[in-house]
Amino acid sequence: MPFELIRKQFPVRLSFALTINKSQGQTIGNVGIYLPNHVFSHGQLYIALSRGVTSQSTRVLVKNYAIEDHEGVHTKNVVFKEIFDRVDPTMTTNTV
Repeated sequence: MPFELIRKQFPVRLSFALTINKSQGQTIGNVGIYLPNHVFSHGQLYIALSRGVTSQSTRVLVKNYAIEDHEGVHTKNVVFKEIFDRVDPTMTTNTV
């Protein structure tokens, strides 16, 4: 033969990717959360973090983690605090 063929094999694991919105209602054994930017919707970070079964099986990669006056790796979770200004503290709810 005029040439020698060399083959390399790489181990590949089957994996899936889905958006945070699509993951609502799912329970996932091993979760990897990739945040190239801060989350952009109210409660989105909570949804992403709560999909995993345990904290040991959940990993988070935060790329853009610079927040002014904070050291370490951080990301923002958007919370609309203005909604609490509209709640009447004297109003009570009855539960059965």
